Amino acid sequence: MPTVLSTKKLKENQRSLLLNKAISLVEYNAIKIEFLPFEAPSNIENALFTSQNAVNSFFDNECHPQRNQRVIGNCFCVGKKTKSLLEENGQNVVKTTEYASELADYLVKAHKNDPFFFFCGNIRSDEIPSKLRENNIAFEEIEVYKTTLNPKKFERQFDAILFYSPSGVKSFFSENKTNNPKAICIGYTTASEAKKYTENVVVANTTTVESVIAKAVKTLKSY
Repeated sequence: MPTVLSTKKLKENQRSLLLNKAISLVEYNAIKIEFLPFEAPSNIENALFTSQNAVNSFFDNECHPQRNQRVIGNCFCVGKKTKSLLEENGQNVVKTTEYASELADYLVKAHKNDPFFFFCGNIRSDEIPSKLRENNIAFEEIEVYKTTLNPKKFERQFDAILFYSPSGVKSFFSENKTNNPKAICIGYTTASEAKKYTENVVVANTTTVESVIAKAVKTLKSY
């Protein structure tokens, strides 16, 4: 029976996608997320979110009087699940893309004269900020959560390792020097980081945990 390592603890329904295919699972959280206190205007015209962590931190923050009160005019985000989370919190999502680079391109084309607040973590891709600066688009970056590495050493090999962020890749390989492992990655940014450590990299079809799992199942069953 093949065994995969998930660098993020999965939900029960996600685990079953592997276990029902006779694939054994080992899981741990390769990174830790800490919500940070922050200040933001009570009335925000345009907000950018590139992760579910940023959304969760935004609405967890005590500076907002009511969790479900609409305090943002328009939201722009990366990822379908980020969009769903924003909508669950009563927000109007104008545009969703799969990657930050795609969202940056859209903003330059469609919202060149609009100001933005970018809610993000301490470790974030520079694609959006750099693109906005290059095109003189006004924005303010607000750090709402902190990512720290949570390394763990494994004394065994895995048939595949599931990665969900560049930070998770760095965390795993900081303690594990495995020989060209099969890395299943949630997106191209994560894959780029994984390629620093292994040539055996596969990218999921979409940027969701379920797609990573599906790609792992397909990849392992093909061998």
